[in-house]
This record gives sequence, C-alpha cells and structure tokens, in this order.
Amino acid sequence: MRRKKAMAQSFRALAAAGVEGVVMEVWWGLVEREFPRIYDWRGYLEIVLLAKRFGLKVRAMMAFHQCGSDPADPSWIPLPLWVLEEMDKDPDVAYVDRFGRRNMEYISLGCDILPILNGRSPIQAYADLMRSFRETFRSFLGGVITGIQVGLGPGGELRYPSCPSQKLTWAWRPRELGEFQCYDKYMLASLNACAREIGMREWEGRGPIGASDLMQNLENTEFFRDDGAWRTPYGEFFLQWYSDMLLQHGERICREAETIFRGNEVNMSGRLGGIYWHYGTQSHPSELTSGYYNTSIRDGLLPIARIFGRYNFTLCCSCFDVRDTEEQQTNPVSKPESFLKQLLLVARVCDIPLGGENSSRNLDDESFKQVLKMSKLYSDGIQTPSFSFNLVRMDKSLFEYRNWVSFTSFVRQMSNVKMFQAGLDFGGGDTTLSSPSAFFAGAILAS
Repeated sequence: MRRKKAMAQSFRALAAAGVEGVVMEVWWGLVEREFPRIYDWRGYLEIVLLAKRFGLKVRAMMAFHQCGSDPADPSWIPLPLWVLEEMDKDPDVAYVDRFGRRNMEYISLGCDILPILNGRSPIQAYADLMRSFRETFRSFLGGVITGIQVGLGPGGELRYPSCPSQKLTWAWRPRELGEFQCYDKYMLASLNACAREIGMREWEGRGPIGASDLMQNLENTEFFRDDGAWRTPYGEFFLQWYSDMLLQHGERICREAETIFRGNEVNMSGRLGGIYWHYGTQSHPSELTSGYYNTSIRDGLLPIARIFGRYNFTLCCSCFDVRDTEEQQTNPVSKPESFLKQLLLVARVCDIPLGGENSSRNLDDESFKQVLKMSKLYSDGIQTPSFSFNLVRMDKSLFEYRNWVSFTSFVRQMSNVKMFQAGLDFGGGDTTLSSPSAFFAGAILAS
C-alpha cells in the first residue's frame, strides 16, 4: 500500500477483466510483529477498502509462517520478533533434522499445545490472531471478505519443512529426498512415548537409519529403496507416527478456525504441498519426509481430505500448471499429473471443494491450457462442482501486453463455463481459496 496509485490501477484493470477478487496474505510477522497480542491491521484495512471500491472480493490467508529465505530477500517477513526471542531461549521450538540443522520457517508442531509463547501455546496464538481479525473486519465478512484460508505450516501448507521452502523452486529440486524433521526435543518426546506405549523401547530417541543425504539416489539408501526399511515394522511405525503428528496439527488449527469464523458466511480452506517429484517410485520419499504417508501401496492423502471434510474446508494445492513431459526431462520419476489426479480423486470421494494454484510464474498459454485440463478432471461428471484456481502472481509482468492478453483470455475461458468464476490472489506467496461453483484465477503483488 506504499504504492496506492499503482494498486488502484491494478485493481481497476482486474475488475475490468472479469476477475472476481484478490487474496491478501495476513502475515503474523507483520500484524503481531513487536509484542504479543498487539495487532496492527492498518495496511490490511486499506487493501479491503480498495477492493470494495472496485467491486472485488477478498480472500484472507492467515500466514503463520516465514516469507522469504533471509533478510536479503526483498519479500522477507520473519516470524514475529517476540516469537524469535522465544526461539532463541529454547531452540527446540524450531524444527530440527538429524544433522542438527534448525528450520525457522514455522514453529515445530511438537509443541503445538505447550505454553511456550509467553504462557500461550502456538495454537492459542494462531487462534488469538484469527479472533482479532474477525473482530476488526467483522463488517466486511461475508460481503467483501468472502473466504479465509488458514496457514497450516511452512509456505502456508500442511507439511513439514523437509527442505527449506526456497529450495522447492530451484532447478535441482527433483533430486531432493528431504529430511525428517523429528529431532527437536518436543518431537522426540512424542516419538519416545509412542514407542514405549507399544513396548518397543529400542525405537526410542531416533528417526530412521539410512534415510540418506538430501541429494542421494534413493536406491542407494537403506530406508527409501524399493525393498527398504520403509516396509519394515519399524518403518511403518515411524511413518505412521510422523504423519499422525501432522494430521493432529492440521485438525487442531482447522477446528479452531472453523469455530472462530462460524456464522460469518466465509468459505474456509487449507493448503497441501504439491510434492510430486518422486511419485513414480515405490516409496515416494519426498512425500514421506514432508509428512504425507503416501506410497505406491498406501493412500496418504485420503486421511488429510477427511479432516478437511469434517470442518467443511476447501482442499487447495499447487502444481495445476505442471506437465509430466516437462518434469520428466530432468527427473524421470517426477509425476505431477499423477499426484494431482490422486488428490482430485480423494477430494471427490470426500465430497469437498478443491482449489488449485500454479507452481511456476509462467503466464504462457500452455500453462493456462494445463490448468484447464486438470481442473476439468475434477469437474467432469459433477452436477455442481466446487473448484477454484489462484493465479500467482500479480506483479508488473502480469500487465505486460503479451501476458495480459493470455491472462484475460484465460479468465474468459473460465467465465464461459457457467460453473466457473474468476478471481485473483494478492500478497506474498501461497494462497488459494474457493467457494461453491467458483473458479478463482489468483495473482500476487510483488513488493
């Protein structure tokens, strides 16, 4: 909002293009930056009023994670300063891998319900911010603000930070197996208790042995190879515990958010990571380290969809623009379309709305065609499909002539299908939200 004239011109153009709305990311590190329970909503109020002026809807994404990789990143937004102070006092509040490396993108879910934040638990802190948002924007809820997406982990996604989020955009990402994030004292305490409960004390105090280096060929690893330890009783025990902890975390936040916004006529949603670069293997290692116990012999996405269904949440995911043929040029076992088809199927099985997003920043016609192709896979045969799409991102390149022509054509194609509408995303990175029978093309404003 430091560039109000440019923002107004952008919103005017989006409204003229037939776009439904914008998504703004509500950053915990900005709103509650200095002190606990001291919230600053001024910039966000300006955004909502500007959207109202041009007849655009707003979807708010509650972002409880870090944005950017470090202070040199132009999009850098860390966790609140007072939270970082608590992490300095107790480093185990952050996720830790087996090498002792700490990830500061998001508070470890191992301490979800512990009073580690000045007497509050992380879940209570997230809930307090959402309540403050509800009270501050009450007059806009259900009118201008039509949806709330709840951040569930790194990048806003329900997953572990198996590798730093910025790496997910790097060219060599397809080789990333990821690392299990279970070595902070809170996660280890849970793992040990679970092992003792079933009488297997020898499984205490450690994660999987032979789970590899980040970049190692999975067939050279003891744990992830086709006949590896992931199939053994210990492997099954560990992976079940690891994924159950993630599911419990997602359910806690979904339950709080549904209670807080109940009766406000807003659509609720949450987001999964599009982790597909080892989908063509038996063990799916990058999914396992992210917390999705999804392999060639086990459906790990269905339990997540069931949680979303219990709380009437839309299930959102990226990679709708990614094609198998492109990915497999550098990584033969990468199957984004197969991963997405499984997700589409569980969404239909659980009868929950689906939201999509693009993974790359390409604004070319081929990317838009791929989005149409994958969205139709979900919608075909459904009398009143509930699907949305969020186009990332709204920076100056979107309004360049060639890109704008492609984008407006894409919006028209969605609008011509009566079940779809179009919308736009605005903020710092990861947002998708939907309402029944709606299609949202989202974009993000670069800082």
